[in-house]
Amino acid sequence: MRRLTKVALSKTGPFPYTAQAMRKVAVIFVLAVLAPSLALAWLAVRSLRDQQFMLERQESLLYQRVTDTLAQNISDRLWQQQREFGAQVENLAFTNGASVAALQFDDWIRRNWPLAEVGFNVALSGPATSTITCPTPAAGPEARRFLVDNGGFLGNAETAEVYGNVNNSKSGNQKTVSAGDNSVNNAQSVQKQEASVPLAANTESPAQNFFSKGQTRAVIPQSANFQSATKQSADADGNLSKVIPAEAEFRQFIGDGTDGMLARFLQNKLKLMFWHRLSSDSNFVFGAQLNQGRLVAGLRDLAQPDLELRNEICVAILDDNARPVAVSRPDFHTTWKRPFVASEIGEALPHWEVAVYLVDPTRITRTVCNTNIIFGLFIATLVIAISVGGWLIVADLNRQLALARQKTDFVSNVSHELKTPLTSIRMFSELLAEHRVADPAKQRAYLQIITAETARLTRLINNVLDFSRMERGEKKYNFCDADLLNIVRETVETYRPHLENCGFVLDCALSPGQLPVRADSDAIAQIIVNLLSNAEKYSNGDKKIIIEARRRDGPLPCAEVQVLDRGAGVPRGSEERIFEKFYRAHDSLSSGIQGSGLGLTLARQIARAHGGDVVYEPREGGGSCFSLRLPLKMD
Repeated sequence: MRRLTKVALSKTGPFPYTAQAMRKVAVIFVLAVLAPSLALAWLAVRSLRDQQFMLERQESLLYQRVTDTLAQNISDRLWQQQREFGAQVENLAFTNGASVAALQFDDWIRRNWPLAEVGFNVALSGPATSTITCPTPAAGPEARRFLVDNGGFLGNAETAEVYGNVNNSKSGNQKTVSAGDNSVNNAQSVQKQEASVPLAANTESPAQNFFSKGQTRAVIPQSANFQSATKQSADADGNLSKVIPAEAEFRQFIGDGTDGMLARFLQNKLKLMFWHRLSSDSNFVFGAQLNQGRLVAGLRDLAQPDLELRNEICVAILDDNARPVAVSRPDFHTTWKRPFVASEIGEALPHWEVAVYLVDPTRITRTVCNTNIIFGLFIATLVIAISVGGWLIVADLNRQLALARQKTDFVSNVSHELKTPLTSIRMFSELLAEHRVADPAKQRAYLQIITAETARLTRLINNVLDFSRMERGEKKYNFCDADLLNIVRETVETYRPHLENCGFVLDCALSPGQLPVRADSDAIAQIIVNLLSNAEKYSNGDKKIIIEARRRDGPLPCAEVQVLDRGAGVPRGSEERIFEKFYRAHDSLSSGIQGSGLGLTLARQIARAHGGDVVYEPREGGGSCFSLRLPLKMD
């Protein structure tokens, strides 16, 4: 056993400095000194040429992730509001019935849902027929304007250029309807086959119902050349939007979907609608045209970068004309069409973008200029690299020396530990064998000494053998259901005679009941013996040892066994080092403290193999407290 601060290295003994160690030093020298020096020289020359490009690329990738994330957050917010709209519709239909809800929907949704500007209801009476039941022209000027703009489209009487997403709860999929999606046109062809009369809509082929080219984006990101391959579109036509409209009728657009979002441009103004198909009656489709001002007000809180980036960038939400509708820095002004990076929000807000602008556009240039100092610092960097490499070599050599000397001390300690009990066993057995002791009391005392020294010798050999097996990974455990209290009780009673013969008082306080664990009983007993032996060696004159066992409650309840003594304790900073192999405060030959330097190492390794641990805590009033903690077996 061992515990305290320093390892007293023996001044004598062989130091195994082999050819393998020399090769290791050579490899470390190459990796730690030569390779970094050459790499730094190459990077210094290359960085002057590529520094600006790399900095702009890195920042563009960083800020592109910012815009992508914020754009996705805005889309998620819109879908959350769309689900709220669907819940409102279902609640109204459940309360009043589908037919009554359809007639009252415009007035009801504007009163109960702040985002609604106009509410509408479409009754799907056939494969190609739709009837607008709400709003009516008498509802007001906004309703009349809505019917003029959308009546033909919602009534399935005309096609329109639309953007949007359709959600189908049956399949659990969300579909983006755009010019790249033929599902709208496929639905159109199916409906045409089922309808008894031709549609009043465009009857051209599906390929003719879509735009062949997208719309040019309103913004031109400055860092387009530095975007990653996943963000960069090798489009020969220029800076095109990825959001492309589809030309379809309302019935074709929604298909079999349950709800979704729909966007149109009317008089060059974006109109955003939510729609929801009633779950109790799929012929009723409820929708609302959103108040864009209120919608944007609800998105302003999303136009904020992370705290660590707020001094570097300004985030803005831009409409389809590249005008800012939300800005993270109200006092910031720039050319809004020329952001550093930008991401399109998507079909929910077509041609709207989340853009990032540099607060200080000259910062990158200044950073590049500063890299010229690399030449001046180049030689100093190489010197530092060589110094660090040399230091690493010296440190490694010191570690090798310390380990070699610790192993030498270990051999000396174990030899001494083996010799002491063997000497006692031989001496007292010869006295008994030659009948030199006639007193029966002395004979019993000598036999007890022989038994104790034999047990001590057995523990030492077992520790060395177990450590060797663990180092080779050959240690095996026989796990079975066991009662930790019973293991502690049997181990203490076995070890008690030895402690009492040495003048110790052993106080065993065990909690009532059982502490069920899954463990190797012999291995756990070895931990307890090692902890008791450690307390015995470092008793420091106060020969009282307390062993306690109880359940330890907490987030992960466990069984705990504590061995407490009034010894010298462990100085601050050495609490973990005492569990290192071969670590001892004093060499046993000079200090008189027995031990091989493996007891606590083995105790912790065995405990961790059982899913637990052995830890040290200073005992209040002086001394040490070593705790064995094992997970309880759950029923």
